[in-house]
Amino acid sequence: MTVKVAVIYYSATGSVHALAQAVAEGAASAGAEVRLRRVAELAPDSAIDQNPLWRQHADAAGSIPEASIDDLAWADAFAFGTPTRFGAPAAQLKQFIDQAGGLWHEGGLADKPVTAFTSAFNRHGGNEATILSLGNVFYHWGALIVPPGFTDPVVYAAGGNPYGTSHVTGPTGDGPDTAVLEAARYQGQRLAQITIRLRGSGRVTDAAADDGNAREALAASASRTA
Repeated sequence: MTVKVAVIYYSATGSVHALAQAVAEGAASAGAEVRLRRVAELAPDSAIDQNPLWRQHADAAGSIPEASIDDLAWADAFAFGTPTRFGAPAAQLKQFIDQAGGLWHEGGLADKPVTAFTSAFNRHGGNEATILSLGNVFYHWGALIVPPGFTDPVVYAAGGNPYGTSHVTGPTGDGPDTAVLEAARYQGQRLAQITIRLRGSGRVTDAAADDGNAREALAASASRTA
């Protein structure tokens, strides 16, 4: 069975971009059809130009298609990547997620497996907090969170983050090493394999069809009180 996986990310200096590519490779290796998409940049050129690595990556990433809500509707599963910003996702990824209200209202985000990955400057700079913060979004969607957990030795080799693959750039801005990229590939592969199992059973998709009316009623109630 072929499943569709959307890998959607924001990267400033390229570390999360490298992770996203590895996640996409892992999902494809499990037989998934993959869309690799970057979200729109919100920072002005004046800010980007102050960091040579940011400018270099911004110019190099132009060939990656920009994410749209249609990519979320298309996908059977999602992988989201972001650098950490004070222990939370970058504004660029959050702005994209905030556009998904209509699709959420229609039930188009429920019951789909999802996973997350991140990068920070410091080892204790918020990697885990950022992934957990994204989890709050996934709870609202009714998505099925698929963490790597401690399910393979590559997770330990990459630093042992069971929430999602994470990278520490340090002051030199180094990109992910071989061990971290291998963990990211494993995370993408695991996401695709679990999605294949869920869709093959029919249990998740059947339930989604059955409770569509109830979800619409809940969404309408929420919109009246927001």
